[in-house]
Amino acid sequence: MPDPAVPPTPPVPLDALLARADLGLRRIAGPADPAVVVHWAHTSEMADPYPYLLGGELLLSAGVHVPDGAGAGYFDAYVSRIVAAGGAALGFGVAPVHDTVPGALVEACEMHGLPLVEVPPRTTFSAVARALWQLMAQARTAELRRVTEAQQSLATAAARPDPVPSVLQQLARRLGGHAVLYGPEGTRLAGAGPEPDEEVRTALAKLAEVVRPPSPGHLRTPSPEGPRPPSAGHTRASSPGHRVGSGPDAPAGSPGDLHADLAARPSSASDTVAGVRLVAHALGNGEGFVLGTAAPQRDAGDHTIASVAAVLLSLLTGERHSGSGAGRSSALVRLLLGAAPAEVAPLLGGDRWRVVHGRPDGRAAPDPVTASALGAALGSSLVDMAGEVVRVLVPDGRAVERVPGWTLGVSAAAAPRDWPAADTQAARALARARAIRAPLLRHGDRPTALTDLVPPAEADAHARALLAPIEQSPALVDTLRTWLSLHGSWDRTAVALDVHRNTVRQRIARCAALLDADLDDPDVRMELWFALRRT
Repeated sequence: MPDPAVPPTPPVPLDALLARADLGLRRIAGPADPAVVVHWAHTSEMADPYPYLLGGELLLSAGVHVPDGAGAGYFDAYVSRIVAAGGAALGFGVAPVHDTVPGALVEACEMHGLPLVEVPPRTTFSAVARALWQLMAQARTAELRRVTEAQQSLATAAARPDPVPSVLQQLARRLGGHAVLYGPEGTRLAGAGPEPDEEVRTALAKLAEVVRPPSPGHLRTPSPEGPRPPSAGHTRASSPGHRVGSGPDAPAGSPGDLHADLAARPSSASDTVAGVRLVAHALGNGEGFVLGTAAPQRDAGDHTIASVAAVLLSLLTGERHSGSGAGRSSALVRLLLGAAPAEVAPLLGGDRWRVVHGRPDGRAAPDPVTASALGAALGSSLVDMAGEVVRVLVPDGRAVERVPGWTLGVSAAAAPRDWPAADTQAARALARARAIRAPLLRHGDRPTALTDLVPPAEADAHARALLAPIEQSPALVDTLRTWLSLHGSWDRTAVALDVHRNTVRQRIARCAALLDADLDDPDVRMELWFALRRT
């Protein structure tokens, strides 16, 4: 059996063989259709070659079988049998038997629509066969190169900050069509490539239902009207170990009972609608995600390319199952039932953790799949998406490094009781990282500082009294804190807070007025920074 990961040897267009100047072949009858392809060459002098043809051949003959005085009836029967067997073309060798191609043979080929090629005396049939294999080898090498390049580009796309859209975009470009990812409920999650028309989109969505595994409690029951096809075209489905072809009356994936529905569900299915080739792949994570493609043509390596994309998307969309999964679930339940974070932290697998805040570069807001990809890059599945920021809880023993395409703020290692403070540290580190355009900024652990020498109760009381005039306005407090941390830079503060620089100026002026303080005085700034550090 051929290796399913390697595209089969592609057929060669008949025109490519005719273009070989060294052969001198000439088409003298039949359609000049560039879509005519040849799968192999076969030589036969049988009067009825039908039993020996598989279809797609260039049949080569010197006319030894032609009896003396053969007329139109003989050649009509001969050509009709070649056409019935699926022969792609007929090559007739001139000399040594015939000086010219019989006129009745030319007329029969023209009538039956079979391309007739004249093979000159200087060209042997073995030379024609050798040229055909050479063209096939060249086409196979080109196709293998295309598949390899596509695999590399898909793997690179899967490592980007937005892996799912990137993989779909690469797949659509490599197939020259449209690629879409459907969620477990059939919802369209992401797509790339030229948008097909409504008929094709509807047919592709229905084809996805053919391969989507049913979730527990939602097994399909047979319709009283019988199974319905996903579209009006011909559907071809496959599952591990076997392939099934089915027509409109019995589409793949529509078994007659619930048990058969689970057992016979195919892993992929194909259809053709309005001249567009549709393929649906069930992703292997068992979560109900489906990859769909719609392309105007189907090349030999397209199935391999789409299969690679399906594997990558399975990894990107699948939940990682491990022994810690039950622990995380138990921790969540205990928190919901009133347990303290310190009590459930051991279930998560560590005593000290770091909070990481991440924001994707550019204007696009993160989606759930992108957020999960960041968690995977940081080595943690404890991910929360809060607006434009993704928060990840990372064990202290795991190094947090740069992630291409993301700006990260990292807290100091903290015990569960200090996680809220660590969350604040990560948020401030992210804001500062964005302001100074750094890909990653950590909240550093410092040795005992001057401010630590003041008793905490007295420091807190002083901070509350000093900041009392602005404590009712969180926007003013945050703006003052960010502005001081960035050494009074209007532009960087505006970037960190996502506001206009004039808004920063107005807020700082308001703080100066309410606090009755000269914010250009370094002593005043130091005292305010001390107070802000206590809040």
